[in-house]
Amino acid sequence: MDQLPLLPAGAAPAGASRVRRVRLAGDADFAGFRDAARLLLRDGVAPQDVVWDTGGRPDDLFAAAEAAPSPVGREPEPGAAPRTAPRVTRAFLDAAGAAALHREPGRFRLIYQLLWRMADEPRLLSVASDPDVMRLADLAKAVKRDIHKMHAFVRFRDVPGPDGDAFVAWYEPDHHIVEAAAPFFVKRFASLRWTILTPERSAHWTGAEVLFGPGAAQRDAPEGDPLEELWRSYYASIFNPARLNTDAMRAEMPKRFWKNLPEAALIHDLVATAPARTAAMIEAAPTWPVQRRGAEPPPAPDAGAPDDDPPADLPAIAAAARGCRACPLWEHATQTVPGEGPADARLMVIGEQPGDLEDIAGRPFVGPAGQVFDRALAEAGVGRDRAYVTNAVKHFKFEPRGKRRIHKRPSAGEIHACLPWLERELAAVDPAVVVLLGASAAQAVLGRSVAVTRERGRPFRLADGRWGVIATHPSYILRLQTEDEKRAAFGALVADLRTAAGLLTQDAPGEPSPPA
Repeated sequence: MDQLPLLPAGAAPAGASRVRRVRLAGDADFAGFRDAARLLLRDGVAPQDVVWDTGGRPDDLFAAAEAAPSPVGREPEPGAAPRTAPRVTRAFLDAAGAAALHREPGRFRLIYQLLWRMADEPRLLSVASDPDVMRLADLAKAVKRDIHKMHAFVRFRDVPGPDGDAFVAWYEPDHHIVEAAAPFFVKRFASLRWTILTPERSAHWTGAEVLFGPGAAQRDAPEGDPLEELWRSYYASIFNPARLNTDAMRAEMPKRFWKNLPEAALIHDLVATAPARTAAMIEAAPTWPVQRRGAEPPPAPDAGAPDDDPPADLPAIAAAARGCRACPLWEHATQTVPGEGPADARLMVIGEQPGDLEDIAGRPFVGPAGQVFDRALAEAGVGRDRAYVTNAVKHFKFEPRGKRRIHKRPSAGEIHACLPWLERELAAVDPAVVVLLGASAAQAVLGRSVAVTRERGRPFRLADGRWGVIATHPSYILRLQTEDEKRAAFGALVADLRTAAGLLTQDAPGEPSPPA
């Protein structure tokens, strides 16, 4: 129902000669509304003299049927004062664009009325108690919530076909939101062919573009598929009876959505049995945490850093390192991450420590920093299969932040505790050139703090006679803010790797010790 006054108090209905009817392309045609509003303001047409028609019932029951179909090409009414279109903020455009998708017939009248008033009241939107401002906010909020619900409660069903599987969903939105909600599904299900049917509009993703069409009936959508039983099993398994809050469930999942949700059939029984299941959980004995994928077996009581009878080959070193308990990092890491590469590699690259993805995969330099590293190696003309790649610290050190594990730099004590494993790798591979990526790797090998930006790129001799080159760690490049900074740092890394590769062919003596 239109909640705006159609005419000023005490005024008679406007005559057909004054009323302008604006026919928009559809219920969600906000772009057409903006174009028409500019012309109406230019002509000085007041809000009560405009009928907004989206193809259904117009927003003014008193408008004459023969009113002009569009403001385009009309002359201003005699005595009308042209108005300059007000300057509006991005926040207003966002709110107006959302409100324009509401099902209320008077929404376009409301938005135009605000624009009309803002020409004289430039600070109108800051008056939170103004009825028009409040109504716009309410409409926009309702539409945004409806979009959120569509994102949450659309359930696709698999429909096999000669061209492969397609996924079809039936949904009943409250407002005209299909076009606005579609980009979320494009981003989330870009590799699938899907269709969302609603009573008013349909959206179809071809894999390259979204096509919008007329609405459909629920009988046009499939009733179920074999995956729904799997989904119900998953939903039942993650349902936590101890945290049951039926009021919150009803607020977030209103009853009108239940008929289209496969899991809805389980909710009654899950709620009914929640008290008994909670009591059973309290009375049951505590359980040990599930061991994570790739997690290592418990250490022997006397396990520690390698001491006696050290392993000499790389597989034996990696196997022994899995039992290392010389520092506390093993307690929270998934697994030890040994080095990898040819056992006779002439080039060894040493990083700081494994990252989140390396900790899960059990391999060094496979995450985002590893991708930068691989690209730099390729540009430097060095194949990764020709280098032995490892880290100074073999366990992932992190601090939890929500659901993420954020890298935390290892301490000097942790670097020192892991040094025996690095020394055994150096002895087993016996490389001619060692690249030290970042301060932690340089500290492990050189035994002192290193200013990477000042010392990088200059070859020197290590104490054992090998060549050494300090270079920037790839993760540093990822943390830079601007593209220019990233390009410069990446170019420096490539140059340092080229320097290291060039040392493989040199026999001339270098500096007797690392640069001070």
